[in-house]
Amino acid sequence: MTAQTADRNTPRRENLDFEYAVGAGSKIFAGAIVMRNATGYAVKGATATGQVALGVAQELADNTAGADGAIKVKVRRGLHRFANDGTITIADIGATAYIVDDQTVADNNGAATRSAAGTIRDVDATGVWVEF
Repeated sequence: MTAQTADRNTPRRENLDFEYAVGAGSKIFAGAIVMRNATGYAVKGATATGQVALGVAQELADNTAGADGAIKVKVRRGLHRFANDGTITIADIGATAYIVDDQTVADNNGAATRSAAGTIRDVDATGVWVEF
């Protein structure tokens, strides 16, 4: 495809909710960071490399007794507040946040042990605002 030579009506989505198949043995709580594992299934946020942040779980998804993809989890993208592991300051606004666990983010990749969560948009007394 070639570059534009005129205005374009670019489609967009207003609804930022998506559903993803949940990995076997996974339990994702509402409000948790959700990430995609190496095989493509949704799992709760954790310190791990090679994962892709998907957003925030909108409801409980308990697949502890199910096979890969037996259920789906509703995930919302956008701007959400998470716990600060103590490393993030206002100097990090605009930088990448990294997943520590399903509710905590850090300003670093933990010596290459953590996956990126999203962009740090604000820091306040109660946490870090991350955009997925």
